[in-house]
Amino acid sequence: MNWNRLIRQIHRWTSIVFAGIVAAIFVMLGVGASPAQWVYFLPLPPLFLLLATGLYMFALPYFAKSRQVAG
Repeated sequence: MNWNRLIRQIHRWTSIVFAGIVAAIFVMLGVGASPAQWVYFLPLPPLFLLLATGLYMFALPYFAKSRQVAG
Protein backbone atom coordinates (compact mmCIF):
# COMPACT_ATOMS: atom_id res chain seq x y z
CA MET A 1 0.00 0.00 0.00
CA ASN A 2 1.15 3.50 -0.78
CA TRP A 3 2.38 5.47 2.26
CA ASN A 4 0.45 8.58 1.28
CA ARG A 5 -2.77 6.61 0.99
CA LEU A 6 -2.17 4.95 4.37
CA ILE A 7 -1.53 8.31 6.05
CA ARG A 8 -4.75 9.71 4.53
CA GLN A 9 -6.78 6.73 5.76
CA ILE A 10 -5.31 7.04 9.25
CA HIS A 11 -6.16 10.75 9.21
CA ARG A 12 -9.75 10.07 8.09
CA TRP A 13 -10.45 7.38 10.67
CA THR A 14 -8.79 9.33 13.44
CA SER A 15 -10.95 12.34 12.63
CA ILE A 16 -14.06 10.16 12.95
CA VAL A 17 -12.88 8.89 16.35
CA PHE A 18 -12.04 12.42 17.48
CA ALA A 19 -15.42 13.80 16.40
CA GLY A 20 -17.21 10.91 18.12
CA ILE A 21 -15.38 11.49 21.40
CA VAL A 22 -16.06 15.22 21.35
CA ALA A 23 -19.74 14.65 20.47
CA ALA A 24 -20.08 12.14 23.30
CA ILE A 25 -18.63 14.63 25.78
CA PHE A 26 -21.09 17.30 24.62
CA VAL A 27 -23.98 14.86 24.88
CA MET A 28 -22.95 13.95 28.42
CA LEU A 29 -22.79 17.62 29.34
CA GLY A 30 -26.14 18.28 27.67
CA VAL A 31 -27.83 15.48 29.58
CA GLY A 32 -26.57 16.98 32.80
CA ALA A 33 -24.07 14.30 33.70
CA SER A 34 -20.89 15.44 35.35
CA PRO A 35 -18.11 13.36 33.77
CA ALA A 36 -14.86 12.63 35.52
CA GLN A 37 -12.00 15.00 34.87
CA TRP A 38 -10.05 12.42 32.81
CA VAL A 39 -12.87 12.27 30.23
CA TYR A 40 -11.88 15.74 29.03
CA PHE A 41 -8.43 14.40 28.14
CA LEU A 42 -9.78 11.62 25.89
CA PRO A 43 -9.74 13.74 22.69
CA LEU A 44 -6.05 14.60 23.08
CA PRO A 45 -4.39 11.41 21.70
CA PRO A 46 -6.46 11.46 18.47
CA LEU A 47 -5.87 15.21 18.22
CA PHE A 48 -2.09 14.77 18.34
CA LEU A 49 -2.30 12.04 15.70
CA LEU A 50 -4.44 14.34 13.55
CA LEU A 51 -1.84 17.08 13.99
CA ALA A 52 0.99 14.81 12.86
CA THR A 53 -0.82 13.36 9.84
CA GLY A 54 -2.26 16.74 8.89
CA LEU A 55 1.14 18.41 8.92
CA TYR A 56 2.55 15.57 6.85
CA MET A 57 -0.19 15.93 4.24
CA PHE A 58 0.20 19.72 4.29
CA ALA A 59 3.93 19.44 3.55
CA LEU A 60 3.60 16.82 0.78
CA PRO A 61 3.08 19.26 -2.12
CA TYR A 62 6.09 21.33 -1.07
CA PHE A 63 8.34 18.26 -0.94
CA ALA A 64 7.02 17.08 -4.31
CA LYS A 65 7.86 20.47 -5.86
CA SER A 66 11.40 20.39 -4.47
CA ARG A 67 11.91 16.89 -5.92
CA GLN A 68 10.72 18.00 -9.35
CA VAL A 69 13.06 20.99 -9.39
CA ALA A 70 16.04 18.95 -8.15
CA GLY A 71 15.36 16.01 -10.48
